[in-house]
Amino acid sequence: MKTLGRHLILELYDCDRALIDDLAVVERCLRKAAERVGATVMAAQFHRYCPQGVSGTLLIAESHLSIHTWPEHGYVAADIFTCGGLDPRPGFEVLALELRAGQHRLQEIVRGLPDEIAAGRSILPADVTVTLRESGSGSPG
Repeated sequence: MKTLGRHLILELYDCDRALIDDLAVVERCLRKAAERVGATVMAAQFHRYCPQGVSGTLLIAESHLSIHTWPEHGYVAADIFTCGGLDPRPGFEVLALELRAGQHRLQEIVRGLPDEIAAGRSILPADVTVTLRESGSGSPG
């Protein structure tokens, strides 16, 4: 069983303000992202803030997806954390397109135990590189 974890941290800018303030739209988009990734949704919790903004989380069998919106800034922050060999990047593409992001920033973190990461390289796309460092072996970065 492949248990390597991949975590995307997404920031979407210049999003459609009406879309990212609509709880039903945000939930639909996050569910569509989970579906595109191939994840199994186990539970969902969403909340609309007053006067604006939406937060939500999907618990998936393979970890989670979460989102928070700031309509007043056209800004969305989201996480897609998968394990079991699922590639989270198609979920990012769904969110950027569906929420009409004008710009975006994406960070990817590969998570897992060092031996697991080393053994799991074969399930990672060719453009993802993992570097392991021993604690105290130099400055981060």
